[in-house]
Amino acid sequence: MQTHRHLCERIISKENLFNAWEEFRKGKQGRKDVREFERNLEQNLFRLHRELVAGTYLHQAYSAFTICDPKQRRIHKATVQDRILHHAVFSVLNPIFEPTFIAHSFSCQKGKGTHKAVNALDRMLRSVSRNATRSCFVLKCDVHQFFASVDHDILLDILSKRVKDEKTIMLLHKIIESFAAKDPAIFERNGIPIGNLTSQLFANIYLNEFDQFIKKVLKIKRYIRYTDDFVIIAASSEELQALLMPIRLFLRGHLHLDLHPHKVTIRKYRQGIDFLGYVLLPHHRLLRTKAKRRMLRKLAERIENCKAGKLPPESVEQSLQSYLGVLSHANCYRLSQDLQNECWFLLQK
Repeated sequence: MQTHRHLCERIISKENLFNAWEEFRKGKQGRKDVREFERNLEQNLFRLHRELVAGTYLHQAYSAFTICDPKQRRIHKATVQDRILHHAVFSVLNPIFEPTFIAHSFSCQKGKGTHKAVNALDRMLRSVSRNATRSCFVLKCDVHQFFASVDHDILLDILSKRVKDEKTIMLLHKIIESFAAKDPAIFERNGIPIGNLTSQLFANIYLNEFDQFIKKVLKIKRYIRYTDDFVIIAASSEELQALLMPIRLFLRGHLHLDLHPHKVTIRKYRQGIDFLGYVLLPHHRLLRTKAKRRMLRKLAERIENCKAGKLPPESVEQSLQSYLGVLSHANCYRLSQDLQNECWFLLQK
């Protein structure tokens, strides 16, 4: 296993912090906290640099809010200074860890994403079913409360296997320990915040342990993971059923995670495989019904806000084109036409 030293100097260098600022600020220039930080940009970044060099840097508290997209999630937002540091850490650590991830891990990596994951699943389903001429089954699972359950000690131990740099580990410790899920036990610290750029990387690093177990120990060829959702494809339901016990034992024993009790399913390909917003069937691909309803509702809300003067007119067109892009990955020609007609109708009212 390749290890890395002297990373802290690269992370906290002035050049890296200024580059991190440029990455962080993209699309955020209009936000109040970003504008305030930018007023004294050099002073703020030099102060952050001095604190990091002296070892006096402390991660500040998070502000929390709830979103519903589509399910309710509690988002924890770090300060601008801390988010810049997250970008600086990500820029150095991601090139070290990303090459160790399996090919069919698709979340939060450049050149991957939901559509690539759905396409990969489609290819696997067609391969196993021999283009829908043979039996094909899919085990679909979801890790229960994944982000709130990540064990800090286990995460730091995984990181320290490759990062042989005490200063970097101490910095990572400050970032990881800056957040804990509600009511942690005295000797246990769990949870990483949804919203941190570093959390996306930490999630992949943490679950890469599970990916490697799937590939190297269970020898499963047809496996796809996107964050805490994963699927396994096989020719029989019995084969998939037999995998559940070793999967549960590994997750609990090595990562202190559990499968969601109500989100473990084994389905036949011809019944439709619901994955990342799409439903895959032998001869076509549809958009999930809930996703359709959410799309229509959000578009209607945006049009109302536009007509009330709360949003510029071009924002409606931008949203429409974004939704049409999502629909282009499924057999949704009629829905695309209906969406455009609905948009025109609401704008004329």
